[in-house]
Amino acid sequence: MASAAALELRLLTPLAAPAVVVYMLIIVMSSTTQIVCGQLGNVQLAAASLGNNGIQVFAYGLMLGMGSAVETLCGQAYGAEKYEMLGVYLQRSTVLLMATGVPLAVMYAFSEPILLLLGQSPEIAGAAAEFAYGLIPQIFAYAANFPIQKFLQAQSIVAPSAYILAASFALHVALSWLSVYVLGLGLLGASLTLSLTWWVLVLGQFAYIVWSPRCRATWAGFTWAAFADLPGFAGLSSASAVMLALEVWYFQVLILLAGMLPDPQVALDSLTVCTSIQSWVFMISVGFNAAASVRVGNELGAGNPRSAAFSAWMVTALSAFVSAIAGLVTFLLRDKLSYIFTSGEVVSRAVADLCPLLVGTIVLCGIQPVLSGVAVGCGWQATVAYINIGCYYLIGVPLGVLLGFKFDFGVKGLWGGMIGGTLMQTLILIWITFRTDWNREVEEARKRLDKWDDTRQPLLANKE
Repeated sequence: MASAAALELRLLTPLAAPAVVVYMLIIVMSSTTQIVCGQLGNVQLAAASLGNNGIQVFAYGLMLGMGSAVETLCGQAYGAEKYEMLGVYLQRSTVLLMATGVPLAVMYAFSEPILLLLGQSPEIAGAAAEFAYGLIPQIFAYAANFPIQKFLQAQSIVAPSAYILAASFALHVALSWLSVYVLGLGLLGASLTLSLTWWVLVLGQFAYIVWSPRCRATWAGFTWAAFADLPGFAGLSSASAVMLALEVWYFQVLILLAGMLPDPQVALDSLTVCTSIQSWVFMISVGFNAAASVRVGNELGAGNPRSAAFSAWMVTALSAFVSAIAGLVTFLLRDKLSYIFTSGEVVSRAVADLCPLLVGTIVLCGIQPVLSGVAVGCGWQATVAYINIGCYYLIGVPLGVLLGFKFDFGVKGLWGGMIGGTLMQTLILIWITFRTDWNREVEEARKRLDKWDDTRQPLLANKE
């Protein structure tokens, strides 16, 4: 058992560590844009925050979720040594996500009336809409990036994405300074720079796929098979989108509800500090999520049920251990954490008061995302989507509203209720994983691959 655990750890570390770096840099990139905009004034900071944490998160959650269908299929195909199918799945997902980007772009274009309808002030809504216009190209960068990212992850190729993103981030900082402070392009310049950086990331990763010998077996060029059975592929992608988007949006609901409390300023400030800390720690779990989906998918595709089960529990235990340590450190530093963000004593006391809930969230989020990664590796997206709807939005949100508003527990009641939803979802996922028939999952993986095992036809056929 010890030797098996050591071997699994050696397989997980090169997957999880670069994935953590990738997701951390994505957060830092968006935060850098907000910081740059904040130097322009309070309205511009509010607009950039609304654009990044509201409008952008909606598209990010949807596109990332749809892209996880590639994670399931590519992971299992790679394990089954059907290497040529990975390139087909990559292209098919990109076609589908590009089509999804069109209505999202329309929503961005009409973001000002939408924000006004949601109760935002005309000044902030207008500024946020200007910021959103520059994010329209980013939608289509998402559509290309997430399938590419999952395509590479399925082959245990993660470090190159981290290197390319690090270089893109350095470029982003320089171009943000140039566009906003030198050229004076304001909010539009900041958001266009963010979109451009995402396209640099996409082109860099695609160049790696085309030119790297590591992708020679899995990328054989563009093919008409990308357009085959799009409705069937859309079914898995839609389930993936619902599953992940509901998770990404869940704590955004908490922030919206906190704004309706009697004293919203302190509630929002303290909650913003706590959710910012939680988001950073959450990225560690997201890295383990990627590792879990790749390892489980590869082992199922290779026909190794016992190895798939061992990988699932090993990565879950490792992520839970790391998150428990992070939770302990957070609790010990509870009186000092808020000073990273603000010097206000009132907010500092409120953050310390919320710290037990923050620690509980950190520990739960060390388990739940990894089990979601196991679900993606197995292709259970539709099942988890139903679980998320029930636990998050039929239990967590109503319970939080009841405790926060009806029983006057305020932000602690809101957060406590929503943690209840997360706890229930985590327990259900643990039970499902424990009860899984892994031999049956191997057979399901084989059927899934046979269903979409297309004969590849190149777009540019050679003439005889």
